Amino acid sequence: MKLGIGIGYGEPHYQVPIERIQRAEALGYHSVWTAETYGADALSPLAFIAAHTKRIKLGTGVVQLDARTPANLAMTAQTIDAMAGGGRVMIGIGVSGPQIVEGWYGRPWGKPNPKLRDTVAIVKKILQRQGPVSHEGKAFSLPYRGEGAIGLGKPLKSILYGDPNLPILLGTTTELNVRMTAEVADGWLCGHVVPSMMKQYFLPILEQGLAKRTDGKTLKDFDIVCGVGVNMTDDVKAALQAPKQHIALFVGGMGAKEMNFHTEGMIRRGYKDAALRIQELFLAGRKQEAVEAVPDEYVDEEWLIGPPARLKERYAAWRDAGFTELTVRRSSPEAMEAMAKIAL
Repeated sequence: MKLGIGIGYGEPHYQVPIERIQRAEALGYHSVWTAETYGADALSPLAFIAAHTKRIKLGTGVVQLDARTPANLAMTAQTIDAMAGGGRVMIGIGVSGPQIVEGWYGRPWGKPNPKLRDTVAIVKKILQRQGPVSHEGKAFSLPYRGEGAIGLGKPLKSILYGDPNLPILLGTTTELNVRMTAEVADGWLCGHVVPSMMKQYFLPILEQGLAKRTDGKTLKDFDIVCGVGVNMTDDVKAALQAPKQHIALFVGGMGAKEMNFHTEGMIRRGYKDAALRIQELFLAGRKQEAVEAVPDEYVDEEWLIGPPARLKERYAAWRDAGFTELTVRRSSPEAMEAMAKIAL
């Protein structure tokens, strides 16, 4: 199983931790993953990272589906990849949520599934340059023939000769979208997934999607990337408390009461009562109580916490679950070094 590192996106003054990324590259980490919400974007930092590194893969985990047209996403990704030397960019795409899609991007939430499917198809056609790009989908059509069109659009082929094989990964959570991910994409970026859920729930869904492919790819050809927080410490009990504020924010407030994918993810993991209680408290303004309602065991399942021996012991479950890459998030330089010794 390969290792990657994830870098944040929520700081008010954005900075790329380039020394940390360079150290990860020297340690043998496979990739670095950026992210975006309603602030810094995920693609621009990859160009900066590329200029200061040599081989580490450059992934978006994730770019938001409604932030760009499929053509703009393909253009930006292949431009950065060309500047990086070729074959380094990995395009990770996710749907975000209706509050951001409609509130920030001014786009209708609609039905994410056909938008994801059409985006993957169009981006692949642009990268592969097998002819002028035309596409008739449920969400996107090229050329555009809808409302406001004047009928002069024509299929075009990318001027830039980029890498036709840049991988596209989808960050999906629902059964419908995870199945579709395995059908059309090159990999899956997991969200709210822990080792115990893979064999009993997600691997069968992925196999169903892979069975629909026309290119013959199977599970061994498919990337499954999952993120995990790492905290190397002797005080496990205290360390379990630190992530709870972040968890309470996302489960309680990062979405509407009627549609919050983080709440749904916690429920899917078997913590329905806790998830609904956290959401209730957070939306009522009782945020500290929401933090305190996050169970210790929930944190321990999705983080690697403890001294090196405990990290190694618990890492084995992630290694054996079927993931192909583990992205280390919110970790100290010492924890990053320890993970390299354990996994690489």
